[in-house]
Amino acid sequence: MPEYLAPGVFVEEVSFRSKSIEGVSTTTTGFIGPARFGPVLASSDILTSLTEYERAYDAGTQMAFGADGGQSGPNFLWQAVRAFFEEGGRRAYVSRVFRPLEGVYPSDLEASFANAAVAASNPVLYKDGHARATVGADGSDRFRIVARWPGSGGNLRVRFTLRLGPNVLGALPDPDDKTALIPTVANLADGDVVWITSAATLTPAAPVASPPAPREVDELPIYVAKQAIDGGWSFVEGGIRPGSPPQPADPSATLALADFNLDPTPGSGDSIRALSLAIEVLSDDGSRSLGAWGGLSLAPGHKTAGVPDSIFDLFSLDGAASADTPIVLLNDVAGGIVGGGTDLLRALDSLKGIDFSLTPAEWEDARFKDELAALRAKLERGLTGVAYLEGGNDGLLPGRAEYEGRADPTEDYATGLKQLEALEDISIVAAPGSTWAYDSRVDDVNAVTNLLISHAERMRYRIAVLDTPEGMKIAEVRKLRAKLDSKHAALYWPWVTVFDPITRQALNLPPSGFVAGIYARNDTERAVYKAPANEVVRGAIGFETLVSTAQQEVLNPEGINVFRFFEGRGYRLWGARTISSDPEWKYVNVRRYFAYLERSIDKGTQWAVFEPNGEALWANVRATIRDFLVNEWASGALLGDKPEKAFFVRCDRSTMTQNDLDNGRLVCLIGIAPLKPAEFVIFRIGQWTADQKN
Repeated sequence: MPEYLAPGVFVEEVSFRSKSIEGVSTTTTGFIGPARFGPVLASSDILTSLTEYERAYDAGTQMAFGADGGQSGPNFLWQAVRAFFEEGGRRAYVSRVFRPLEGVYPSDLEASFANAAVAASNPVLYKDGHARATVGADGSDRFRIVARWPGSGGNLRVRFTLRLGPNVLGALPDPDDKTALIPTVANLADGDVVWITSAATLTPAAPVASPPAPREVDELPIYVAKQAIDGGWSFVEGGIRPGSPPQPADPSATLALADFNLDPTPGSGDSIRALSLAIEVLSDDGSRSLGAWGGLSLAPGHKTAGVPDSIFDLFSLDGAASADTPIVLLNDVAGGIVGGGTDLLRALDSLKGIDFSLTPAEWEDARFKDELAALRAKLERGLTGVAYLEGGNDGLLPGRAEYEGRADPTEDYATGLKQLEALEDISIVAAPGSTWAYDSRVDDVNAVTNLLISHAERMRYRIAVLDTPEGMKIAEVRKLRAKLDSKHAALYWPWVTVFDPITRQALNLPPSGFVAGIYARNDTERAVYKAPANEVVRGAIGFETLVSTAQQEVLNPEGINVFRFFEGRGYRLWGARTISSDPEWKYVNVRRYFAYLERSIDKGTQWAVFEPNGEALWANVRATIRDFLVNEWASGALLGDKPEKAFFVRCDRSTMTQNDLDNGRLVCLIGIAPLKPAEFVIFRIGQWTADQKN
């Protein structure tokens, strides 16, 4: 109660109604499986379209497992996400699994990145699966590009563009001499690499009849801008050399701002132009951009507003600022760093397209009076070079260990199904492609299936959508089903035939991606209490096996949901049973509806924790849950023509003993009459005569 210690008027806010419970989402799906690229140690952000998946992972190219890539097959994860969104799915998470050619992932990722000698027996591939490229010659001007994540999709193209900016040299009136000007600079930061055109640094060469010999990078008028504590500027020639701390190439070759000549005529006089780097990362086929970063400084250790933002900071292995960049840039100099300025330019000069020399045609251009002016004009337009990463691979076909995953709180990462445990809003889990190549790895596939079931049961509010292996006959499917029993899982057969946009041929795909999308569409268009069956499979052009009514009469009682083709009604999902032996949990919609109710009540009654455990709290809890269930009954989710027949809520002395109260327990008993699906619709018809009475 508030304290009132002085006379006055006090206004308080009070509540005269019970708390409300909001229904939770039931359509968010968690997929797990191998992909050609993308994060392994962290799950994706929530995906709302196939385009978002492709931006984070890959665009559906077939995968190749094994050291020789001989075990190739469809990209099942991409196909499942595509089917999910086509069938009506709205939101999904993805946990990518990866099994390297040797060892486990990650063993020591940082050491692996730093070690260039990680090639497998096949020199084209790397054991850890990460593609690599080296830029520059062997020396202080060399650095390495490594794909941040493993996979054949990591054989990226990295486009570097060097460009000179506008002249930042300006002037202010001299306060002591109104006719004089004082040089100043604008839009320049300490550590920026600049190109200086100044009478103090060079004398324009006289025109010659033929192009001169190519200039070395060290001969270019490259400087590093330095700002003193008092705000004064100086410019150090040649950039920075490796060392601790980095040292100027020649401290005596320094220009002060006062050394520059000002000319009021636009385009005349000295100039200071910032030299910046832009990096764009493209997919392995060059068709998609994975990200672009512009205005990057060439100086290691460069900071903006106190935040490191050089290319070796932005594209580092760790750090929040670089977590989403698809590549990592590593200094390849033992005991030092790649220097700024000319060192980095010298490395980039090794790329095709970045050339600090002039062609005869460029030399003959009448606009250019000397070689440096011509090179400066080239840099103003931009010089672009491309580095190609190689050696990335899809590793080995993942198995039980990869799907189960690992979690290391000290390193703040999780893999496999353990990633999905941290995501509360997932209601459906599936592992598309986990049953592929069943005959060669029976035990592994069965273990992954059991892991998926265990995960759904442990997380309580989820259902696992299980795939049968490809090519199974009815007897084999029944044998597989006989080994499973869970009220948190449903089994589907046969595989769905689609038109593959990658190979432009018919392709059989596991059902889980389609089923998860149908679940989501059913919940959105109807409700979670409606059985997700008798729904059109939008992406199907056929099924691996056409199931007859007589065959389904054998499979349906055993909890094997099938896809059927009906003349004039198309391709449909024709089953909604779990694999539970408990008749109370026979139907998928009952299981999912109870998960919806339980999770909604769980989230909507958190306010009750640590409240005084007495009559007032019990009444409030009863009212909160009753209001929620009345709304469910009114929407048609519960059986009964009155709320009293549809549910009951008890929270009083009849549900709690004194021992419960003494131990801080509030026990609420809730009974619900759920709707079961009309699985068998029976019309009894007999003859009737007009003279008979009703």
